[in-house]
Amino acid sequence: MKNNYLLTRRLTIFAALAAISALFQLLHIGIKTQWGMWIDVVAVPWIIAYFLFGIRGGLDVAVIGSIIITLIAPDTWLGASAKFLATVPMFLALYGLNTKFKKIKNIILPTFVAIVIRGIVMFFFNYYFALRIWIPGKTTIELMNMFPWYIIIGINAIQGIIDVAFAWILVFPYKLSRFGEKNN
Repeated sequence: MKNNYLLTRRLTIFAALAAISALFQLLHIGIKTQWGMWIDVVAVPWIIAYFLFGIRGGLDVAVIGSIIITLIAPDTWLGASAKFLATVPMFLALYGLNTKFKKIKNIILPTFVAIVIRGIVMFFFNYYFALRIWIPGKTTIELMNMFPWYIIIGINAIQGIIDVAFAWILVFPYKLSRFGEKNN
C-alpha cells in the first residue's frame, strides 16, 4: 500500500511540475532577446524535479513538459525540442558530477560543466538544424554571421545559470526538498 502511495505522490509532483513549466511557457515569463531567443523560467521545474527525484525525475518531467509545450507553444515541436536538448545536458552533467547539492559551493563546478556541454549541444543544434528551419535557404556560414556563436552560447549560458540557480534556491533554501525522494 505504501508503494502505491509513493508512486501516486511522485507522479502527482511530476505532473504538477510539468504543468507549471507549461504555464511558464504559455505566459512567456521571461525576456525575449533581440536575436529571437527567450531567457525564461520554463525549465526551472525540470531542474527542480532533478533535485527532488534524481535523473529519472528530471527526465520524466522534461519529457512530459516538452510534450505539453509542443501542443501549446507557438514554436511547437521546434521550441520544445530546443528547450529539451538545452536542459537535459544540465541535469546529466549535474548527475555525472553527483555531489551533495545542498551547499551552494557544491553546485558551482557541476553547473559550469553543464553550461559548457549545453553550449556545445546548442551550437550544433542551432546552426545545423533549428536555424535552418527558422530561416530556410541560409548556409551555416550565413547563419553564423547572423547569429554569432558567442550569442548562441552566451544566451544558453545565462539560461543555464538561471535554470539551476532558481531551482536550487527553491529546492534547498526554500525547502522544496521536503517533497523529494529522500523525504518519503
